[in-house]
Amino acid sequence: MRKNEKQVLKDAVVAQIKDSKALVFADYKGVTMKDFDKMRKALRESGSKWQVLKKTILGIALKDAGIDADIAKLEGQVGVAFSTDEVSAAKALATFIKENKETKLAILGGSLESKMLSAEEVKALAKLPSQGEMRAKLVGTLQAPISGFVRTLSANLSGLVRVLDAVAESKK
Repeated sequence: MRKNEKQVLKDAVVAQIKDSKALVFADYKGVTMKDFDKMRKALRESGSKWQVLKKTILGIALKDAGIDADIAKLEGQVGVAFSTDEVSAAKALATFIKENKETKLAILGGSLESKMLSAEEVKALAKLPSQGEMRAKLVGTLQAPISGFVRTLSANLSGLVRVLDAVAESKK
């Protein structure tokens, strides 16, 4: 690559990093193209993107984006997953690795906004429920007292109707 091409690539990566809430770094050495396609599809479905970059360009882009990371210390060939929310990329990669045990993909670490994360922290992040799941739990929690109140009121009304029906039957 020429110097100006590298600059354009670095600027594009910096923009992607700033648009992302979380990054996941993974070693893809030894991963087949078939597995790559499956992994990219899983990431795309979660709203994340995957990009393979040289460590030097990634390190410079991270520094320019305000993230203090030493990418050169990561072993293997490093790819990065960009996520628009906090857990989708980590969850998609962890699920992919779990379902495809024969693949050699390994999570090396990540970044949450501007904080660097270890591989263990990224795996713990992957275990958290997604934003949609959290919203569903919140709605269920808010709805439970209301639905309980409605059931109580309807039980009282149906009990009253049964009593009145019994009184009407006894007077016949």
